[in-house]
This record gives sequence, C-alpha cells and structure tokens, in this order.
Amino acid sequence: MVDMKKVFSVFKGRRVFITGHTGFKGSWLAYLLHRVGADVMGFSLPPSGDKNNFSLLKLDGKVKHVIGDIRDLSVLNESITKFQPEFVFHLAAQALVRTSYDDPVDTFSTNIQGSVNLLESVRKCNSIRSLVYITSDKCYENVEWIWGYRENDSLGGIDPYSASKAAAEIVFSCYERSFFNSNPKLGVASARAGNVIGGGDWAVDRIIPDCIRAIESDGSIFLRNPFSTRPWQHVMEPLSGYLTLAFNLYHEPKKYSGAWNFGPSTQEIKTVKDVAQIMVEHIGRGRIEFLDSISNVHEANLLQLNCDKAHQLLNWHPRWTVDETLDATADWYKTVLNGGDAEEITISQLNVFFRDTI
Repeated sequence: MVDMKKVFSVFKGRRVFITGHTGFKGSWLAYLLHRVGADVMGFSLPPSGDKNNFSLLKLDGKVKHVIGDIRDLSVLNESITKFQPEFVFHLAAQALVRTSYDDPVDTFSTNIQGSVNLLESVRKCNSIRSLVYITSDKCYENVEWIWGYRENDSLGGIDPYSASKAAAEIVFSCYERSFFNSNPKLGVASARAGNVIGGGDWAVDRIIPDCIRAIESDGSIFLRNPFSTRPWQHVMEPLSGYLTLAFNLYHEPKKYSGAWNFGPSTQEIKTVKDVAQIMVEHIGRGRIEFLDSISNVHEANLLQLNCDKAHQLLNWHPRWTVDETLDATADWYKTVLNGGDAEEITISQLNVFFRDTI
C-alpha cells in the first residue's frame, strides 16, 4: 500500500494547478490538496446548481479561484503562466454521457479542444514538473467483455462522450511523444478511472445524486437500467491514485509517464439497483421504481478496468470495499440532509480513508 504521508509531503508549499476544481472530483481534490498544505489554483466554469460541493466546502476562501473556460486558450495560458505551477491536474470536462447526445458539439469542443489548450499551455510553461491528465474509463472501445481493459487496449466510443475521451487520449499521446518526451524534467500521464461516487456529487443523470434528489422530494427513484453493473469506487480512491502518480512523475518523470488505470477490484461489482437500494436503506426513506427505457441512445451494461499496472508499479490498491464505499457515501448525504456540516463530514471521511495522515 502507498505511503500517503510521503506522497502528501511533496505537495506541501508547492503550487498546484487544477482544471475543473468546481466539479465533484475537482472540488474533493482541491480541498484535499489545501488540507495537506499545497498552494492551489483552480480554473473552471462557475459551480453549477443550488447545491455544489465547491460551495459546501467553502473552497472560494481556501484556494485561488479563477473562473474560466478551458476552450479559451489565451485566458487558460495566461492563468498558468502567471501562477507558474509545479503540478497540474486536468479534470475539466463535459462529463455526462446522456448530455453528450443532447449537445455533442459542446462535448467535443470541451473535451478535445479544451484538452488541447491545456496541453499547449503546459508545453509553454517551464515550471511544470508533473502533469496528470484525467480522462475516463469510457475512452476504451467497449465490447462489453467480462475482463478489465488494459492501458494498451483499443480506444473508441459509440456515444459522443466516450468518443471525445478516446480522442483526448490520442491528443495526449501526440503531445507526449512530439513535445514532452524531449523535456527530461517533465513527467506526464493520463489517468482513467471507473464510475466515481461519494458525497458532494449533485450532477444530473447520475445514480447517487438522482437517488438523493428523489429522497429529498419524497419522489420515486426511477431506474432505466437496474441490472447494469459499474465499477463503483469512492472518489478518494482515484484521487489517491492521481496524487501517487503525480508524486512519482515528479521524482522519476520518464519512468512513470504514460497511461494508467485506477479502478476497484473486478470482484467488487454492484448493479444500479443494488446501489439505489443501499442508499434507501441507509438514509431510511425512499422508494425505487423501474422505468421502461424510451431512449434510443446507447448505454453500456458492463465496463471494468484492469489495474495491474498501478498495483505493480505504483503499489496503489483500492482501500475500501464497495460496501464501505456505499456506506460512506450514504453517511455523507444523510449527514448533510439532516443539517450537518459538509466540511466536517468530509474531513472525517478523509481522515478515515487516509488513516490520519493528513
């Protein structure tokens, strides 16, 4: 298991630039890095919705907060150039499959051109030592086989979101080989993670937030594909992987550059129905109904990652079982729904997960 205290120590007092820091994963990462003493600058669109994790964690008072669109190269490049970061984490994206059907142009422009802009800004900034470029497990050409995808498996996608992430990986590979390989002090890696859950996700059309909204409004939780499986993992799992990867890129840039998977054990499988039922049971109210799908859009039923590379070369392993993950997620929302403080429950869960190393 990774010594996270050692990993965290490299970020203390160092400048870290995060795109997408107002989103679900980005806000957790920004808060965690703030807690371990990093000088964090976030670049993102404004937080969306009445409820969002960025606001609940009061991050506007904890990190440097720049509102911007990664499709605007001049503004993004200016922000990075002025800040002179040593670490960069790229999380900004249009991250929803079904939204990508409604607006493929926005999805492609954000996930492809926005990523090009980020890579171009990194290329021009000599202070950067470590880049972790997050895409998605959906970058793989999913033929729904029963074993996990490896980092060298084929890229592709039926839906616009998956296709955009596959394209973003190709762009990354181009920049790595054409530009970054010649810089011996710069380590760059792409990271692909499975479905991430945890407290603070309020996005539309994702299973946990949909459950919470239905429970709050005393409505039914409608499930389109109740028996679909997903590689459920708590948000802290891939974040620990990204930070471990960034640490290793900083110390041995060329050894750790490339593509990496971060996901749960392939034995830790739950269906969408299982997840919804656990939320209802833990929170103590709510009801589930199956919905006859009237959509003609494609949604994958099975997708798993093979994480042997991260296990063997980074010594990274998931810390929580899927049951612990779901327990912690339900506890976070139950606390907040009952009037508890989001920051307090977040700190508590960070301390449990990282074993008081923060």
